[in-house]
Amino acid sequence: MKANDTLTIGDLARRTGLSVSAIRFYEERGLVEAMRTSGNQRRFLRSDIRRLSFVMIAQRLGLALDQIEAELARLPHGRTPNARDWARISTSIRSEIDRRIDELQRVRSTLDGCIGCGCLSLKKCRIYNKDDRLAAEGPGPRNALG
Repeated sequence: MKANDTLTIGDLARRTGLSVSAIRFYEERGLVEAMRTSGNQRRFLRSDIRRLSFVMIAQRLGLALDQIEAELARLPHGRTPNARDWARISTSIRSEIDRRIDELQRVRSTLDGCIGCGCLSLKKCRIYNKDDRLAAEGPGPRNALG
């Protein structure tokens, strides 16, 4: 492998916008794997830019790091992932993304109705929880989130 096929951790940080400590964290989690030089310096493959970009996008979409790890584990080791590899991952997470979109639209509609109604009626409000009766069902705004 040629030297220009790899990146230092600083170069990878500059290319991805991640901090060096974040890259080390992702490396510890196995999302990227550094090679070591004879001087024990980390070197990353250029394809790790795409892997880390996927991590950042998936996190912004709300996927948990465990889910992201599972998807990246499906990518080949020893070669740069190709379009078919990434398409498999896209297909795999599509239903989760669709579920999140549906949830966001439902919450938006609930909030639009609540904020837009103007009545602030405690009898109709989906956020109000008289006498904390929903506590037995778990934490959070259960009525608003469905």
